[in-house]
Amino acid sequence: MFLVYVDESGDTGTNNSPTRYFILSALIVHESNWLRFLNDLIDFRRELRDHYNFKLREEIHASEFFQSSKKYNHIKKHIKLQICKKTLDFQESLDYIQVMFVAVDKTKHYDKDIFEYAWTLLLQRIHNTLEKNNFDSLIKGNDVPHWSQTFMLIPDKTDDKKLQKLVRKIRRYNPVPSKYNRGEYRDIPLKLITEDPYTKDSAESFIHQLVDVNAYFMKQNLEPKRYMKRKKAHNYIYRLDKILCRHISSQKNGVLLMK
Repeated sequence: MFLVYVDESGDTGTNNSPTRYFILSALIVHESNWLRFLNDLIDFRRELRDHYNFKLREEIHASEFFQSSKKYNHIKKHIKLQICKKTLDFQESLDYIQVMFVAVDKTKHYDKDIFEYAWTLLLQRIHNTLEKNNFDSLIKGNDVPHWSQTFMLIPDKTDDKKLQKLVRKIRRYNPVPSKYNRGEYRDIPLKLITEDPYTKDSAESFIHQLVDVNAYFMKQNLEPKRYMKRKKAHNYIYRLDKILCRHISSQKNGVLLMK
C-alpha cells in the first residue's frame, strides 16, 4: 500500500479571497519504506536541533514562520528560511519518496467548487499513476506484488466530512470528461483507494511538516512575497527535482496547474 500525505495552501474561496491559487501538495511513500522514512526523518530533525537549536517538538510550519507570529519570534528570519531550504533538500536526497502538486487558479474556475475540483484532480492523478505502475520504483524489494497495490489518503487538517464524502463518491462513481468527444463522459471509479481519508494534525506529524513546506514554496513560486523574491526563495521549489512525480501532467514537471 502507498501512503499519500497531503497538505493544502491557500483557501477555496472565490469571492474577496486573499489568494489566487488553491494548492494541494502530496508526498507518496510505500509502506515497505515507511519505517526507513521515519528513521531518516528523525535523524534529519536531530540535525536541525543540533545546528539551529530547533527542537524536535517544534513544528515546521512555513506560513507561520514568515508571518508576524510570536510563536517563532525566537528564531531569526534567515534561520527559518535555512530550515525550510534544508527540509526541501532532505526530501530531494531520498530515493524512495515522490511528491506532486495540484494548483487551481481560482480566477479561472470561480464557477466550480474549488475544494472538490482540486481534490478530485489529485486523487485521479494518484490513481492513474498507481494503475499504470508508475510508483513501482518506490517499492522496497521484489517480493511485493505490484499488481495488488492500493493507496491510503492521509491529509492534514481540512474539511474532513466533505473530503470523506468526496472519496466515498468517486470510489463508486467518477465521471471523467472524454478527451475526444466534447460533452461525453466515462465513468471511471477510483477503486484503488483504501478506506476513508485518515486526517492527522501536522503538529504531531513530522511527515506532514515536510508536505507543509512543499505546499508553501509552491505557493511562493506562483504568488511570491517580497521577502521570498528578494532572497530568490520563490525558486526553492525547484530544489525538488529528482523526486517529482512527472506522470501527473503533460509538462512532466510534477505540477498539475489548472489555469
